[in-house]
Amino acid sequence: MSSSKIENVLILGGGGSLGAFACGVFKALANKNIKLDIVAGTSIGGINAAVIAGGIDKDHPERTLEEFWLELGENSVNLYNPVLEWLYDKSTSYLFRGVKNLLPTTDEVNSLLSSASYILYGNDKFSVPRWRVDYMLKDPQYFDPSKWTYIYDPSHLVKTLEKYIDYNKLQPDGHPNVRLIMTAINILTSQPLTFDSFKQKITPKHILATSAYPRYNFPWVELEEGVYAWGGALLSNTPFNEVIDASPVIDKNLFFIDNYPMNIEKLPDDLIEVYHRARDIMFSDKTQRQIRMAKVVTRYLKYIEELYQIIDKNIAPAKIDKKQLEKIRHTYTKMKRERGAEIKNIIHITRDEPFPYFNEDIDFSLETIRNSIKQGESKTNQILEKASLIK
Repeated sequence: MSSSKIENVLILGGGGSLGAFACGVFKALANKNIKLDIVAGTSIGGINAAVIAGGIDKDHPERTLEEFWLELGENSVNLYNPVLEWLYDKSTSYLFRGVKNLLPTTDEVNSLLSSASYILYGNDKFSVPRWRVDYMLKDPQYFDPSKWTYIYDPSHLVKTLEKYIDYNKLQPDGHPNVRLIMTAINILTSQPLTFDSFKQKITPKHILATSAYPRYNFPWVELEEGVYAWGGALLSNTPFNEVIDASPVIDKNLFFIDNYPMNIEKLPDDLIEVYHRARDIMFSDKTQRQIRMAKVVTRYLKYIEELYQIIDKNIAPAKIDKKQLEKIRHTYTKMKRERGAEIKNIIHITRDEPFPYFNEDIDFSLETIRNSIKQGESKTNQILEKASLIK
């Protein structure tokens, strides 16, 4: 039916700073000696995937990825709120007793301040806003924001990634750490774009394209003359179909990283939580239907093969129309070549949300980054202990 080989595939979704969770997941997989054959991603998932596939440390790409994320965290700007600090200090006194219960938690405040700092100042290792003073002389539209089509300049990310990615690996016969697949979308035609290191050389321009998500106010990328790209998350936050198309006859174990939880325990309490939940639903994994269809196709191909064997062994050749039989076999062979892979295992690793917070995906504070990596590693270890996987 399909190849006896089984590929381990890691699928990484978008989500801005939430991508640190995937760093922890990959650390756990690497520490468990689970070898990956394909890593696919879009948006921040594409950036993670590129670091994994082209990481300068071939033996320990998980270390390279963690160093990248910690550098982002170390270069975040921290805002200071003296009013809230004063209230927290006074909340233990008699006059302010009970005030602390009305205030957001320290973690919530820190996340809010970190997100606000990114909005105002950006992150020098990731992207920065065009309104910064240093853009006054080099941005011809600096004083005419009515013509802006983006706000944040991601060229800083390209410079940061130069320390972590060996781009010579990310090309056919380049011996990458793992096969890399990233996605984007053609703005003018709405058609998907797939970047595959086994078929083309991946450059910083492709990484910028896969992460050029307009909600984050990033610029589109001109890949070639007349081809302008935004991030693939506009079509799907989890590039499953592209993985199947890349190696359609090899069976697979799939590891899905869900930055946006599909399930919650209660309804939202206010409009902020409503918007937060709507965003989670929008970007949560939507591949269930495609996976079911892939399994249906696999079953049908098995049935066709079984029927063909029955006919071949039990019916005299003289009683069969040879041309019709040959047509059936040709169709079967074509279908098997295009969609013969069987999905053996599907492992979902979902990020927890201690509190709903709409701008959590731009919280690049070092503490949040470290906690996200730790959570990803911990959750993956728990799931792997229960799952039966081929290493």
